[in-house]
Amino acid sequence: MESLLRWAIENSTGDRAAVPERKDLDPAIIDHILGKPDAQLMKEALDVALDVSKDEDQRITAMDNLEMLVENIDNANNLQKLKMWEPLHGLIGLPSTTDGLKLQTLWVLGTAVQNNPAAQLSYLSLDPIPALLACLSPSSNSAGTRSKAMYTLSSLLKHSGPAVEIFTELQGWNALRHSLEDSDITLRRKTAFLINTLLIPTSRDAATTPSSPVHPNSHASMLSDPASVSTSPIATEALQRSESDSSSLLDALISALVEPVPFGADGENDRDVEFQENVVRLLHTYSVLCGGRFSDMQKHRLRTIFNDVSPASNLFNLGREEFDAIETVVSLT
Repeated sequence: MESLLRWAIENSTGDRAAVPERKDLDPAIIDHILGKPDAQLMKEALDVALDVSKDEDQRITAMDNLEMLVENIDNANNLQKLKMWEPLHGLIGLPSTTDGLKLQTLWVLGTAVQNNPAAQLSYLSLDPIPALLACLSPSSNSAGTRSKAMYTLSSLLKHSGPAVEIFTELQGWNALRHSLEDSDITLRRKTAFLINTLLIPTSRDAATTPSSPVHPNSHASMLSDPASVSTSPIATEALQRSESDSSSLLDALISALVEPVPFGADGENDRDVEFQENVVRLLHTYSVLCGGRFSDMQKHRLRTIFNDVSPASNLFNLGREEFDAIETVVSLT
């Protein structure tokens, strides 16, 4: 290192053409000084994660490093060029993938596609939704992994009409219905939050002025097809659709609010304030913003909740006008 620095100082001035070329410089030292390109770091991280000879901690650390790299939208878009999407997604289902490594892989995938339509389409081409839905099963996944799978689904589905259409064909809404009764309250909160996100109406102007910055290489699909960002009509229909037992996802949400299934390792907890707020926000979006309707029975059940809200309460974290609007909608008169 000292030799390299001395050489740099000695040759920093004068006629550069006359400076002899060094033949003994170690590329590893140069990489240490200048830093490796992100593309190389990404490939190396994935190689470590895929290497079954490495211990679990090494593989998880590698995926943690990759997740930080794909926070950069340009790096996330490079996953396609580097042919990393397929092995990255495939890691979820490999026999050698531990629950901890699966969790970290889902984190990478969710971060890479978040607010990135180009990455969404690239990942969607692998038909990933069945594998992601399987990660929501409590029989083979930890609470942390189920929660991270919901994060990945949210990132993939948000502002992506094509993804939500495929999700609907694969009975994804039914999977969300089961998640509303998961023993892990964090997953319940994320489920309600996701449904609300998909319900929020988007105007055609959203494609030209999206909430996230427009990156020419990543938002081209939004710009060329503004309607592709719309998920609200599909989500509204999914809430209203009755299943074989004649109940709907909307019924399940109301039940989760009014008569929640106990949660916790031993079912020791009953109600959760944040979950209630997420569901009420969702119902506000459905009824006030989307024009969705409640049946008389649904209104009756909701009144048992709204009648207990005092003016001094936080009104489910809604503004006064928002709360008054939904309270009027659920009124029996």
